[in-house]
Amino acid sequence: MRATAAVLLVLCLLTISHAWDCQEVVNIKNLMQIDAGLGQVVATDTSQIPYYLVGDKWIRLPGSLKHITVGPAGIWGVNKDYAIYKYVAGNWVQAAGLLKQLDAGGEQFILGANMNDTPYCLTSSATVGYKGPGSPLPWTGLPGAVKYYSCGPFGCWAVNKNDDIYLMSLNQDCQNKGWSHIDGKLSMIEVATDGSVFGVNSAGSVYTRDGITASKPEGTGWSNIPMCMLMGHVTYDLGRLWVVSKSAVTMVCTH
Repeated sequence: MRATAAVLLVLCLLTISHAWDCQEVVNIKNLMQIDAGLGQVVATDTSQIPYYLVGDKWIRLPGSLKHITVGPAGIWGVNKDYAIYKYVAGNWVQAAGLLKQLDAGGEQFILGANMNDTPYCLTSSATVGYKGPGSPLPWTGLPGAVKYYSCGPFGCWAVNKNDDIYLMSLNQDCQNKGWSHIDGKLSMIEVATDGSVFGVNSAGSVYTRDGITASKPEGTGWSNIPMCMLMGHVTYDLGRLWVVSKSAVTMVCTH
C-alpha cells in the first residue's frame, strides 16, 4: 500500500504545472496547518504537536496547539480550548482571551477570530510588549464576522463562513475603515510578508491574487495554481509556497 501511495505521489508531482516546481516534504508527516513569515516556518500536525523548521529538520516545540502563526508580531498559537499563547524565551506564555485562529503577519499587531467568528485586533505596542500575565492586552473588537484572518504589509484579508473574501486596511493601533468585499470564494487565505496573497477554496484548489501593490492592495484578479491533490492549507514566504493536502501530504513549491 505504501509503495502504491509513493508511486501515485511521484506521478502527481510530475503532473504539476511547469510554472511551479513542487517537492514532497519527506521529513514531516501528517501536518494540519503551516505558516511561513520572515524566513521562518512553523506548523502543527494532526496530533496538535507544534513544530519549527531549522534547516531541513522540524524541531518539536513544547505544548499542544491546533493553530500556530509566525511573523513580525512573533510566534503565537491557540490550542483546542481556544487559549492564546505567545512564544517567549523558549516557552509558551498564555495571553488573556479566547480565539480559534490568529495571525502574526501584520505590522507587529495580532488579528484573530473567536469561536463566534468575531474578529479582534491587538495593537502593535501590546503585541510586541507582551511578556506574560500582567502585561496589558487591550483587544479591540472589529466589525463583521470572519472565520480566518491573515495580514501583510498592504492590509488584512479574511474569509467568512460562506467563503466570501474581504480586505481591510489596519494600522498598528487597530484603526480601520471597515471591510471591502473581494470577488471569489476561499475557505482559507494567507498573506505573505511581501504582500502576496494565496488561498484554498472548498474544492481544494489553490489560488493566488494578481496585481497586488501598495497603491492597489486589492489586486486585479485570481489565478489558479494547478495542484495534483486536493489541498487544505497554504502559506508563502521568500519564494517558497508551502501546501498541505487534505490527505496531510506537505509539499514545498518554487516558482
